[in-house]
Amino acid sequence: MAHTLAVLVENRPGVLTRISGLISRRAFNIESIAAGYTEEPDMTRITIVVNGDDLEIEQVVNQLSKLVDVIKIVNLTEVDSLDRELVLIKVKALPEKRSDIVDIVDIFRAKIVDVNRETMVIELTGSQDKIDALCEVLQDHGIIEIVRTGKIVISRGPLPAKNL
Repeated sequence: MAHTLAVLVENRPGVLTRISGLISRRAFNIESIAAGYTEEPDMTRITIVVNGDDLEIEQVVNQLSKLVDVIKIVNLTEVDSLDRELVLIKVKALPEKRSDIVDIVDIFRAKIVDVNRETMVIELTGSQDKIDALCEVLQDHGIIEIVRTGKIVISRGPLPAKNL
């Protein structure tokens, strides 16, 4: 089962490397990892999606907790939360196929962010399933390149994840 961990860390060089290294040394595959600033300028929030059963994830959390720069870890899989992912997709877009691609983009409520003679770049924010569905539909048009951010997650309700 995929678990989503929110790891609040001190904003210092090398922290992301130590965290990802610890997880990979435990033979876990990181499905996605996203890091960014928080409302506190000296903290970074790292969102990690990793597969494992509850016992394995508990071991990962315990090991991460021992790292000096780690402030707080929350398993957002166990919390009511919202998740999103961003994708940019470059597709072949010859003039005779452009209207079909525009129709697909409209159906998925995506945006076309770049157009040239041969390609279009499409931006979509949504769930992993929604992004996967758009990619599947666009396969027929010829996907040239895909860039995904990985999942980011925030808990619902008044308390931030660091106070849970």
